[in-house]
Parts: sequence; structure tokens; C-alpha cells
Amino acid sequence: MKATDIHKSYSHAQGELEVLRGVSLEIKEGEALAILGSSGAGKSTLLQIMGTLDKPTRGELTCEGRNVLTMTDEELSQFRNQEMGFVFQFHHLLSEFNAVENVMIPCRIAGESPKLAKEKAMHLLEFMGLAERATHYPNELSGGELQRVAIARALVRHPKILFADEPTGNLDSTTSGKIQELFFRLKEEMKLALVIVTHDLTFATRFPKVYRMKDGMWV
Repeated sequence: MKATDIHKSYSHAQGELEVLRGVSLEIKEGEALAILGSSGAGKSTLLQIMGTLDKPTRGELTCEGRNVLTMTDEELSQFRNQEMGFVFQFHHLLSEFNAVENVMIPCRIAGESPKLAKEKAMHLLEFMGLAERATHYPNELSGGELQRVAIARALVRHPKILFADEPTGNLDSTTSGKIQELFFRLKEEMKLALVIVTHDLTFATRFPKVYRMKDGMWV
């Protein structure tokens, strides 16, 4: 995936707020990189644009040669469902569904049968060490367990890129360390590209490639 000269502005009562100021970034197959910066630097906005959850004010975004910005909403939804996984600071699990049902959701959206979706979900929960928690609901899980379920949901369709936005920001140091180790293990075993946004310098410097952002630009 390649982002070229990405700008993003928001209109408000006082005028234009420029969040990204000509940022370019290329993600290669199987690559791991971190985007480091303080709150408000623009790193989450860039991640949302590269994840096709938002559109730039101007710039280009291509994936395997395809112009992502010209896709229809339906094409984008299918593209995200197949090619990308997302993990956020907050797990965003649905409270009315148990762990395995939450992980199944992307498969069901893609039209897979309940049986196949459940098999895939259970396989990932077992990999995460959560097989015994599969029928537990979000309010019955710890913070680390919730985030592992969210990671399983992000990976159930075997995406090529996993985007994670402050994935350990709400966790204690011990749990955070375990989740960090899990990301690197998943990257190697699933052969996916891993893009992490964080303000945690210790986490970021574990990556072979680190980009630092300030005021919407690389520094």
C-alpha cells in the first residue's frame, strides 16, 4: 500500500484545521513499522485514511496498484473486509455477543456460513489462549482478554495488513507487554504487514522501522 502527499483538513467555525500536511508512506508485504508521536500529531488520522475509514482532502492512495480513492462504498467495504484488519485502543466488542460470536462477525458479513465462521473464530481464540473464554461476554472478560478477542476479530479473515491504533494504551504494563509480544508472534506466523500507531517509545523502538510524526508531518 502506498500513500502519496496525503493532506487532511477539517472545517470549523474559525476556519480550516490542517491535520496532515503532505505525508507519504509505503507499506511493503510482510513489513512491520511503527508510527510514533504525541496526541494530536495526526498519526491516527493517517492510519484511518490508509485503512480507508476516512478520505484525504487531497493526495493519492493505492493498494497493489489499485486506486483506493476511486472505489465505491460497497467496494471499499469488501476491500477492508478481505485485505485489512483493525485493532483500536478500545476493543469495540459488541456487548450482546460472546467472544466467539464477536470474532465471527467479519466472516458473517462476508457471507460465510455460521459453521465455517465459528470454526475460524474458535481456531483463533485457541491460538490466543482464550478457548475456555469463548462463550463469555465482554463484561466477563479482563482488559487483556478483551483486546485479544478484538485482535482475533481483526485477523479472522486473514488480512494482508493489520492496522493497530494505540492497541496497548488502556492496559497495565504487564498486560501491555504480553499484547506487544502477541503482535510480533502473529506477524511472523501469519505473514502479515503490521502498522502500529503509538506514543509509547519503548513499544515503537521494537520495530525495525519507525516514523515519527509531529504537527501532521514526518520529523
